[in-house]
Amino acid sequence: MAWDDLTAFDMIEREHGLSEPEVIRLMRRHMKASSFRMWRKRVSGRAAKHSQKVRPKEKVSSLAREAAEDQD
Repeated sequence: MAWDDLTAFDMIEREHGLSEPEVIRLMRRHMKASSFRMWRKRVSGRAAKHSQKVRPKEKVSSLAREAAEDQD
Protein backbone atom coordinates (compact mmCIF):
# COMPACT_ATOMS: atom_id res chain seq x y z
CA MET A 1 0.00 0.00 0.00
CA ALA A 2 2.73 2.45 0.88
CA TRP A 3 4.49 1.94 -2.47
CA ASP A 4 1.34 3.10 -4.32
CA ASP A 5 1.46 6.84 -4.98
CA LEU A 6 -2.30 7.30 -4.59
CA THR A 7 -2.70 5.60 -1.20
CA ALA A 8 -2.66 8.26 1.51
CA PHE A 9 -0.73 7.73 4.75
CA ASP A 10 -4.01 8.37 6.58
CA MET A 11 -5.62 5.39 4.82
CA ILE A 12 -2.65 3.18 5.74
CA GLU A 13 -3.01 4.29 9.36
CA ARG A 14 -6.75 3.53 9.40
CA GLU A 15 -6.33 0.09 7.82
CA HIS A 16 -3.08 -1.05 9.44
CA GLY A 17 -2.57 1.19 12.48
CA LEU A 18 0.80 2.53 11.28
CA SER A 19 1.52 6.26 11.42
CA GLU A 20 3.47 7.99 8.63
CA PRO A 21 6.82 7.81 10.52
CA GLU A 22 6.19 4.11 11.24
CA VAL A 23 5.48 3.44 7.55
CA ILE A 24 8.69 5.26 6.60
CA ARG A 25 10.70 3.18 9.10
CA LEU A 26 9.08 -0.02 7.80
CA MET A 27 9.84 0.89 4.19
CA ARG A 28 13.44 1.80 5.07
CA ARG A 29 13.94 -1.51 6.89
CA HIS A 30 12.45 -3.73 4.16
CA MET A 31 13.60 -2.06 0.94
CA LYS A 32 16.93 -1.78 -0.80
CA ALA A 33 18.53 1.58 -0.02
CA SER A 34 18.20 2.82 -3.61
CA SER A 35 14.52 1.79 -3.78
CA PHE A 36 13.82 3.52 -0.47
CA ARG A 37 15.48 6.74 -1.66
CA MET A 38 13.47 6.63 -4.91
CA TRP A 39 10.21 6.07 -2.97
CA ARG A 40 10.96 8.89 -0.49
CA LYS A 41 11.77 11.27 -3.33
CA ARG A 42 8.43 10.39 -4.98
CA VAL A 43 6.23 10.70 -1.88
CA SER A 44 7.89 13.62 -0.08
CA GLY A 45 5.44 16.49 -0.16
CA ARG A 46 3.13 14.61 -2.55
CA ALA A 47 -0.49 15.67 -2.09
CA ALA A 48 -1.83 12.17 -2.77
CA LYS A 49 0.08 10.72 0.19
CA HIS A 50 -1.63 13.18 2.55
CA SER A 51 -5.42 12.95 2.38
CA GLN A 52 -5.99 16.52 3.56
CA LYS A 53 -4.12 17.68 0.42
CA VAL A 54 -5.78 15.29 -2.05
CA ARG A 55 -7.68 16.83 -4.94
CA PRO A 56 -11.31 15.88 -5.51
CA LYS A 57 -11.58 12.52 -7.30
CA GLU A 58 -12.93 13.95 -10.56
CA LYS A 59 -10.01 16.39 -10.74
CA VAL A 60 -7.51 13.56 -10.21
CA SER A 61 -9.14 11.39 -12.90
CA SER A 62 -9.12 14.27 -15.41
CA LEU A 63 -5.43 14.89 -14.67
CA ALA A 64 -4.72 11.18 -15.17
CA ARG A 65 -6.55 11.28 -18.51
CA GLU A 66 -4.52 14.34 -19.59
CA ALA A 67 -1.27 12.61 -18.62
CA ALA A 68 -2.25 9.52 -20.61
CA GLU A 69 -3.07 11.65 -23.65
CA ASP A 70 0.31 13.42 -23.36
CA GLN A 71 2.11 10.07 -23.50
CA ASP A 72 0.40 9.09 -26.78
